[in-house]
Amino acid sequence: DDIYNSSIGNVIFEPGARTNWHKHPGGQILLVTDGKGFYQEKGKPAQPIQKGDVVRIPPDTEHWHGASQGSSLTHIAISPNQQKGNVEWLQAVTDKEYEQSAK
Repeated sequence: DDIYNSSIGNVIFEPGARTNWHKHPGGQILLVTDGKGFYQEKGKPAQPIQKGDVVRIPPDTEHWHGASQGSSLTHIAISPNQQKGNVEWLQAVTDKEYEQSAK
């Protein structure tokens, strides 16, 4: 789409589920619509996210997001600027990395 040029999807994570580390050449916006979870940028502490939160992720920022152990998480993921590419999937978030997010 030459005007809106975005990928938009509703994503549901079961408790404890998460993405791999990844990055978006055109950035990403997460609209949390239900539940609780975490968002983390590489090299920074994980941030708790919950229903009502909006996460703005700059282009080419390596990150992951997913549900907490005790809650599912639902968000709308918007990846704008698709002409730059959609997503580059990287390594899995280790259990140790994930467990650190809850501290």
